[in-house]
Amino acid sequence: MRSVADDASRASRTEVGEPPSVIDALALRALCLSFPGSHETFPFGAETSVFKVAGKMFALSRLGGEPLCVSLKCEPLLAEQLRAAHPAITGGYHLNKRHWNTVVLDGSLPNDMIADMLEDSYDLVVSKLSRARRRALRWHPEQDAAPGRKQAGADHAAEACRAPIRNGPGGSTG
Repeated sequence: MRSVADDASRASRTEVGEPPSVIDALALRALCLSFPGSHETFPFGAETSVFKVAGKMFALSRLGGEPLCVSLKCEPLLAEQLRAAHPAITGGYHLNKRHWNTVVLDGSLPNDMIADMLEDSYDLVVSKLSRARRRALRWHPEQDAAPGRKQAGADHAAEACRAPIRNGPGGSTG
């Protein structure tokens, strides 16, 4: 999982005096479509691009909007850290704010940070797909922390299976 410190480190790598470049709508669209299996849909009208993989949304943007914004899926704790550290990142607009951030592409964030957040969003969605779908996309779990989360869930499920069974309120264990 990335931290705010990682993001600050990335931001400090820009050259002194170098004007910040802003990702425009064409570059954002190209970046979203660069991921294996990604495609663009328009379920909310022609002005809103929804980028999906295997039918699941990983990015949403009004590419003609001013300012240009993109909503991206994010791990809940990281989402909070990013919002606290960057005014250009807010809770997902018209989305579950626990799992989505809306990012204003105004040049205040380094392009590599935006690309990383977009890749993280894609990876979060792909990590939830079936093994066969992930293989078809040639996605490798070591690229993301998702397998650790899945393993933790499996450990929790195994622990729950070992827990004593109760026969209703005040009942005996079996």
